[in-house]
Amino acid sequence: MKISFGWLVARFCTAVALAACTAPAAFAAFPDKPVRLVVPFAPGGGTDTIARTLAVGMSQVLGQPVVVENKPGAGTIIGSDYVAKSAPDGYTLVVSTFAHAVNPSLMPHMPFDTARAFAPVVLLARGPNLLVVRADSPYKSVQDVLAAARAQPAKLTYASQGNGTSAHLAGVLFDDLAGVRMRHVPYKGAGPAMTDLLGGQVDMMFATAAAATPMVAGGRLRALGVTSPQRSVAMKDVPAIAEAIPGYSVESWYGLFAPAGTPPEVIAKLNAAAKAATDSPEFRKKLEPEGLTVSAGSPTELDTFVRGEESRWSKVVKANHLKID
Repeated sequence: MKISFGWLVARFCTAVALAACTAPAAFAAFPDKPVRLVVPFAPGGGTDTIARTLAVGMSQVLGQPVVVENKPGAGTIIGSDYVAKSAPDGYTLVVSTFAHAVNPSLMPHMPFDTARAFAPVVLLARGPNLLVVRADSPYKSVQDVLAAARAQPAKLTYASQGNGTSAHLAGVLFDDLAGVRMRHVPYKGAGPAMTDLLGGQVDMMFATAAAATPMVAGGRLRALGVTSPQRSVAMKDVPAIAEAIPGYSVESWYGLFAPAGTPPEVIAKLNAAAKAATDSPEFRKKLEPEGLTVSAGSPTELDTFVRGEESRWSKVVKANHLKID
């Protein structure tokens, strides 16, 4: 992907000019070595795609390599815990997702306190998931899935990229609002989940648009519905699940976080670099066809958004007596 270096640098310099003037000398040179961008999922999924696209732009803006490292497992806990316990110097970041806000409700024995372990940097993007099946699946609509689930409770299976992810809770909410019961099959990332979906080991998946759209476009998957309240502008021919299940709404999102205690001056530089990268026409061109909307704002805006997600989904988790040990 080609990104105009001059354009990105101009955006970056404008955004951090004030912070640079007031930053202590100890942070003025940041960054002076590579930055690690941890993805708490296996390679090949939507989060991995977002992170690698972001890394290209941030590398050019910051003048240092931004290296993506995949640390999957335990519903994002392994990768997130690694970053939470890293030095708060801005050199180790994590691209977090929906699970960041849901895991505290799902897991009674978290190795860190999510609310205190991270410093928000920026909300990168948000958008709906897609309910997808194989192209040769007998299910051609959400109504087909509902009929099959009602006829044979707990027989249909849906994959997710991990416990507590948007794909998992999308299935829980689907069951809850429709009064059906399907069986959840978690994986260590969207890539492995997608592989088993294509191989016939599971029936369907509430996949992120970033992971599913290329497979749908290539004719390997069929999209039955989007999880947003209305149809997506990028996928106008795909109905909203809410058309069959009133009130249904689930959104995937991607946020950038640093360890708690990272100096505000460093957070400001990282925020500006990420915003410059996501504001580029190239970044938006890559994301928008997948139904994702760039949402870069301030660290405070990310913090407010996450708190709202935590409140909403904790109610769903408690109502369904969900717990992951």
